[in-house]
Order: sequence, then structure tokens, then C-alpha cells
Amino acid sequence: MLVSQILRTKGDSVFTTRPGETLAAVAELLHSRNVGALVVMDAERVVGIVSERDVVRAVAEDGPRALERPVSDYMTANVLFAEPGETVDGLLGRMTDRRIRHLPVCKAERLVGIVSIGDLVKSKISEVEAEADGLKAYIAAS
Repeated sequence: MLVSQILRTKGDSVFTTRPGETLAAVAELLHSRNVGALVVMDAERVVGIVSERDVVRAVAEDGPRALERPVSDYMTANVLFAEPGETVDGLLGRMTDRRIRHLPVCKAERLVGIVSIGDLVKSKISEVEAEADGLKAYIAAS
């Protein structure tokens, strides 16, 4: 299964924010959109990603005043990306090794979607179930 197939199923919506947005506004957006991460954009360019984990870490380290600071102070600036032609297995390995849960998907340096580890696991489970069903049908027909 390819990333492009997952995006066709789940859609290509990506919730974004700007580097100057406050961490409090980002926390509210994460909550209201019911997502675990936002891509931080400066015009059309991805400059970072911020997750619920980043918000928690910021408050734990800097206390409530962290919520008044810009997201650029706490976002992950060294973003790992996925490409539409990459496989689920490859991304699962990369995400597990790096301990990350969200990957923006870019094509020719343009943001075209985002996948979470949950999206990938769901896809992998569907693939394995389809394989099992196929094997059961083959055995039953034999």
C-alpha cells in the first residue's frame, strides 16, 4: 500500500498554523479540529510541525507562560516528510525508529497531505485482513 492510496481514502486536508501563532491558539486548534499535530507554514513553505506532545513538553518546561509564546519556539523545525509513492511498511519503520506520529506528505516540495501512525496501522491491518480472507477463500475452494 502506498501513501497516495491512504490519502485518496482519508483525504488530503491538512490543518496548518503560522510560526508566530501563540501556543495557546495552537492548543485550541488541536482540540477543536481533533487532530494530534499541525503543520507550521510560512506562506507556502513548511517550516515545522507541532504536536500535542510539543504543547505538553512546553508547559512542563516553561510553565503557563509557554502558552503566550510563539509556536516557533516549540515546534519541530527539522521535519521529516513522506512522499506519495512511499510504502506503508517503509514509513512505519521510519516513524517507529524516530518516535514520531505524524508525517507531512510533500510532492515536489508542495504539501499534499499528512499521515499519522494510526492511518498507517489501519491501512496495514486492512491489508493483512484482505490477505487472510484471500487465503481462506483459496483454502475453501481447494
